[in-house]
Amino acid sequence: MSCTTGTGDSRQRSDVETREEIDGPDHRVSAGPRFILPAVVALCMEIGVHTPPLADEPLESALPYLDGLGVGAIEPGVGGHPGQDHLERAAYLDDESEQTELRDLLEEYEMRISALATHNNPLHPDDERAATADTELREAIRLAAQLEVGTVTCFSGLPAGSRSDETPNWITAPWPPEHADALEYQWAQAVEYWGEIADYAADRGVDIAIEMHPNMLIYEPHGMARLREETGERIGANFDPSHLYWQGITITDAIRYLGERDAIHHVHAKDTRIYEAQAREKGVLDTTAYDDEPNRSWLFRSVGYGHDETHWKDIVSTLRMVGYDGALSIEHEDSLTSSREGLEKAIDLLGRAIFETQPGEAYWAE
Repeated sequence: MSCTTGTGDSRQRSDVETREEIDGPDHRVSAGPRFILPAVVALCMEIGVHTPPLADEPLESALPYLDGLGVGAIEPGVGGHPGQDHLERAAYLDDESEQTELRDLLEEYEMRISALATHNNPLHPDDERAATADTELREAIRLAAQLEVGTVTCFSGLPAGSRSDETPNWITAPWPPEHADALEYQWAQAVEYWGEIADYAADRGVDIAIEMHPNMLIYEPHGMARLREETGERIGANFDPSHLYWQGITITDAIRYLGERDAIHHVHAKDTRIYEAQAREKGVLDTTAYDDEPNRSWLFRSVGYGHDETHWKDIVSTLRMVGYDGALSIEHEDSLTSSREGLEKAIDLLGRAIFETQPGEAYWAE
């Protein structure tokens, strides 16, 4: 349960600029005021769920199940790797009747959509694959605007290392020099593309939340901040700690770094466990199959099975300090348990970690 309500984006922005309302053939809508980060903001979060783990049942069945667990928001896939089992873009885009039915269903269970998810590679060197990903993303942005959902989650994508390459190339070191040259080429491609998407999203009042992810150009906080600086404030992070743990990144420091830049647009709640014996032998850049659990250096785990409850309470507290008040969208990718059990255990822990009320006055400091 959360102290913010509604069917769209509940992140409370304050102090400044109101977005111009745009209404026209693209169903553009206002998404509310922009936010300038104060030192501490009185806000609340809520538990959300990224719904692909429940793809074997329709949304009409998934919502009462999630409602019964105390979930207040969903993040359905609308394309790319998450699929679109619960919210098919073509069925809802530009169809006011279908959108009304969806709103009524969400309202029945006091549920909102925290974000629409379409994770793919719009920077792929294969023109056809890049075009597919671009269409998915742009249609997701349009649909988000029509549903009054303020955020679309996605990947940054990854280009090839040069115009003559045919496969994406993840650069993780500056030497030999051709790798630095390849990275410079990739950044030029990314800034041009995401600058266009930032404008496209701004026209529709939607924020773009990029998940920092390996095998993508943006995989850590400094790259995320750079892309935002070079393309605009509509570009920010879908902050997923699971991809940062194994890189050795301290999660609360990363939250502060991006939070100071007002660059956290959405949050995934997903844990990671590092298995030190394997990591000591082969490091953490591990290409072992995810389902070969005993031989991996690290695994995605349900919340609480990689790091303890105190750690997750610290994450929640740090997010509050930097002004984040949206959903903690649980992404279940734990191969050691079932989807429902993993979700339920994560919900149980986060239910004890989140604050359900706004902070009171610091009377002891007066």
